[in-house]
Amino acid sequence: MTKHKIYTMSFSSVYPHYVAKAERKGRTKAEVDEIIRWQTGYSQAQLDEQLEAKTDFETFLAEAPELNPARKLIKGVVCGVRVEHIEEPVMQEIRYMDKMIDELAKGKAMEKILRKP
Repeated sequence: MTKHKIYTMSFSSVYPHYVAKAERKGRTKAEVDEIIRWQTGYSQAQLDEQLEAKTDFETFLAEAPELNPARKLIKGVVCGVRVEHIEEPVMQEIRYMDKMIDELAKGKAMEKILRKP
C-alpha cells in the first residue's frame, strides 16, 4: 500500500501554515510551538533543528523524544474524520496536531488544548 503523501512532506513545509492559522486568529507562534512540544516531547532547540533539517512528517513523529500519553484524550473531527477512530498511527498523530491547532485558532484556552486537569 502506498503511503499518504503527507508522510513524505517535510514538517517544515506544513509548520508555517499552522503558525499562520494561529496568528490569523490572534494566537502566537510560541503557542503553536508549545502544542507541538507538548505532543512530541521535543525541546524548542530540537524542534528548531527538525524544522531546519526539513524532516518529513513520518520521521518527525517517529523520532519524537516522548509522545505525550495525554494526547489520547484528544477527541473530535478533523477533515471529516474522528481523530480517535483513525487506525493508522502516523496519520492519527498528524490529526492530533491538526486538531490542537484548530482548537488554538478557535480561541480555546491552552490548558484545555493541552488536556490539563
